[in-house]
Amino acid sequence: MEIKIVKDFRLVEVEKLVPYINNARTHSPAQINKLRSSIREFGFISPLVIDRDFNVLVGHGRLEAAKEEEYTKVPCVFADNLTEAQKKAYILADNRMAMDAGWDEELLKIEMEELQAADFDMGLTGFREDEIADLFAVKEDPDDTGSNKEFNEGEFGDEEFKHECPRCGFKYN
Repeated sequence: MEIKIVKDFRLVEVEKLVPYINNARTHSPAQINKLRSSIREFGFISPLVIDRDFNVLVGHGRLEAAKEEEYTKVPCVFADNLTEAQKKAYILADNRMAMDAGWDEELLKIEMEELQAADFDMGLTGFREDEIADLFAVKEDPDDTGSNKEFNEGEFGDEEFKHECPRCGFKYN
């Protein structure tokens, strides 16, 4: 199979760019703010994909964020090898395929812990605070019967216990 390589990459004036009028993907103000923060922190790393007539195929949210950040030019890649039908399909495919990805939660935790240890602004990852908290929350074990398998409380006689484990209910001093 022949590899199709994009050869034309350049900065394009924002005012020349034409968002696709039938773009079915929506961008909330909160998402635009996340994109703005990302652009400020990391730079404009991911270019827009446009055709020869400056119609935006991919990157509508980044374009909106760039406008709000008062960029006058943004990096663009020209996709001039696509038919009109392919352009429509690519606009949909680019957005939809990203939704099919998942997360390896153990690796995600490791990455998040390293960022926290580096005192990095976790909001710049795009995750909300509640999502990060959920990631690190103790998950209920469906196999946990609630009994302590190491000790039988009956072995301790009438002793009164001051503490109780909130997860398993084991009492201890």
